[in-house]
Amino acid sequence: MPQFDYSWGPTRLTKPVKKALPRVPVERDMVLEDPLSGFVGAVVRIEKSGGAILIELEDRHGAIRAFPLGPGLLLDGQAIDLTPPAPTAPKGPQRTASGSVKVAGQRARTARASRIWVEGKHDAELIEKVWGDDLRVEGIVVEPLHGVDDLGAAIADFAPSPTRRLGILVDHLVDGTKESRIRDAAMRTPGARGNVLIVGHPYVDVWQTVKPGVLGLAAWPTVPRGQDWKTGILRGLGWPHASQADVANGWRRILGAVTTYADLEPSLLGRVEEVIDFVTVPPGAGPA
Repeated sequence: MPQFDYSWGPTRLTKPVKKALPRVPVERDMVLEDPLSGFVGAVVRIEKSGGAILIELEDRHGAIRAFPLGPGLLLDGQAIDLTPPAPTAPKGPQRTASGSVKVAGQRARTARASRIWVEGKHDAELIEKVWGDDLRVEGIVVEPLHGVDDLGAAIADFAPSPTRRLGILVDHLVDGTKESRIRDAAMRTPGARGNVLIVGHPYVDVWQTVKPGVLGLAAWPTVPRGQDWKTGILRGLGWPHASQADVANGWRRILGAVTTYADLEPSLLGRVEEVIDFVTVPPGAGPA
């Protein structure tokens, strides 16, 4: 009977074993490359979108692109499987972004009648990011006014009282400005005295309360009079500025750079702490 040599069979017919990619936790400032487009950038943002985690890469020209977490990107020229950030063990007492000690297991308090008002959506988002944990513990809601031109009428509608206090944070509140005159008139509203506190920072917009160094800047760009301020800032930074979507993206980029109170100017920190104290002090427990 003829003899056949099958020794080659297993070698030729066995499928090659696919080597698993090294799993690497994503980190801010990690430089990655998309091999399909050749885009190379540093990780500037990590966020959840639906059920997926997206990372944003910024190249040396300031262009930003988003990529899903997982396999497909290169680190130092090597293909990797990008995984969520590695958890870090807390050292000592955990603190909130505002610097206060975080209470483990603390539930949000039912909202008080008192409120904090700020000028716009961006102000509210910044305060939420830094003081949100503290405000939920205290049961204080922050509401955007979308402008202070009718501040007196808004205060009258709110009907402040010793158990229904109102703290208001105003942009560009400098003596002699339109904002200072609005403040003075609003404080003459019936019920405002002792129940309403209006404070502010000296900057044109809340964007400027973010320290420029947080964004790698020596100073914020100067915007000539007569130009839209936010558009002028984005133009000065060399960022897209042609549409409202560009403004929104610019603010998201600025807000994303803020991680703690230390990233903000002291002139804002003191005023926010002042209004929080004002609206949380029990009636009769502090100066009116």
